[in-house]
Amino acid sequence: MYPGLVAAQHPDRPCFVMASTGETVTFGEFDARSNRLAHLLREHGLRRLDHYSVFMENNSRYLEACSAGERSGLYYTAINSHLTAAELAYILDNSESQVVITSRQLFDVAKEALADCPRVTLCLVVDKPDDVDEIAVDGRSIPVLDFVVAVAGYPDTAVADEALGGAMLYSSGTTGRPKGIIRELPDSLPSEPMPLFHFLSALWLYRDEMIYLSPGPLYHSAPQAAVGLTIRAGGTAVIMERFDPELYLQYVERYRVTHSQLVPTMFSRMLKLPDEVRARYDLSSLEVAVHAAAPCPVQVKRDMIEWWGPIILEYYGATEAIGFSACNSQEWLAHPGTVGQLKVGVLHVLDDDMQELPVGAPGTLWFETPQRLEYFHDPAKSAEATSPDGTMSTVGDVGYVDEEGYLYLTDRKTFMIISGGVNIYPQETEDLLITHPKVADAAVFGVPNADLGEEVKAVVQPMEGIEHDEALAQELMKFCIDNLAKYKCPRSIDFDSALPRLPTGKLYKRVLRDKYWGDGQSRIV
Repeated sequence: MYPGLVAAQHPDRPCFVMASTGETVTFGEFDARSNRLAHLLREHGLRRLDHYSVFMENNSRYLEACSAGERSGLYYTAINSHLTAAELAYILDNSESQVVITSRQLFDVAKEALADCPRVTLCLVVDKPDDVDEIAVDGRSIPVLDFVVAVAGYPDTAVADEALGGAMLYSSGTTGRPKGIIRELPDSLPSEPMPLFHFLSALWLYRDEMIYLSPGPLYHSAPQAAVGLTIRAGGTAVIMERFDPELYLQYVERYRVTHSQLVPTMFSRMLKLPDEVRARYDLSSLEVAVHAAAPCPVQVKRDMIEWWGPIILEYYGATEAIGFSACNSQEWLAHPGTVGQLKVGVLHVLDDDMQELPVGAPGTLWFETPQRLEYFHDPAKSAEATSPDGTMSTVGDVGYVDEEGYLYLTDRKTFMIISGGVNIYPQETEDLLITHPKVADAAVFGVPNADLGEEVKAVVQPMEGIEHDEALAQELMKFCIDNLAKYKCPRSIDFDSALPRLPTGKLYKRVLRDKYWGDGQSRIV
């Protein structure tokens, strides 16, 4: 997200626009803004490879909050804006963040979280409440400054020691704790992006003066990458504060959008609009629509290609960036259901004994990687995701490859749930449920949902003598909502007198989950 080169040539070109208000920030303004914040972070003591965090909703200061790190050699962690204070505190502390950038809307959550974050020494707040100037924590105080006021006095030119920085995002873990995905940063200038950026720009047909519509939350890795690439390409990013199906179509017409990236749930919701609404907007400017983050139902994909034409590109990859496949509309129509052919990495489909499986046979997907997959401060999880010889990594997805080398996903070994494009690892919810005095055992997994792809389901074994009825189900769902981000909470709860566990004590979750998926070959939507 380095705007300096474009700003030098086209300072008055729009860098980004807030979709609902039309607020526009030029490349010259954005370059100056991110420089000022970079100077503030330097003066506060952050040096190359140090960490800070951004905890905000989509707003007009989000992008510069990230860009400052990318031009000063820092790791920044963009954090899910729906997390509770306890969940936020864990990530802030685990990431070793020294500065937190938040907003008035989320300040109360951030304030509560900072009580458990001894490394944080500064909190910047977009539109800071007037009555708060510090947070007192255990005999010390954390200064709370208004973001715009705090950066205003700093130079709008680059820091003297500019260096390439990058995101360290978190992927929730099967043990219930999120994992920081850290990549080694080359000691180079921010004007020299890593090779992956050039690859993605070419694959997605990015170009100078493109107009990119971003409908997703900026804390997610896909919007992060797409918007950053747009800015580096000299395009304009249009930022939706939140996704709405008809507003999305309105914005395509209003801003003459050429490129966008979506998740299948967004496709589904636009397809469900009345025909007269779908026909109301001129979408002829669209050149490329990319989708990923969750498997797309075959009929939804067919309907979208019929509506928008063969401009839809699909890719499969994880935040860990260990492998990458892609296909265009024509390839997908010839191989319905595929997530494409491998473009980055070398894929091996292996059984539980790490033996290669034949074409067409599903197994765990392992990717040869040039460097070991590393989770920040979590050597156990890093080892779990790495083959015994250290040459391959996995995120636990299951699938197969056909005779032409097209990849199909069939399951997730870790029981990860993808609901509306959001990754949810159920162990955290299970661990919470088991603490309730009326719960003896609990299993959480994904079940089919026509709109979201999957939704969170819990099956609970009540304590002996506890009546399992709708009142208990509602009590347990409220218990989850009170303690977890809402998207992690079960939408429904069923009961079982005894959950299936192996003699080792391991929960045999597949037996429970498969009851909800019918007889289909795939266990993902």
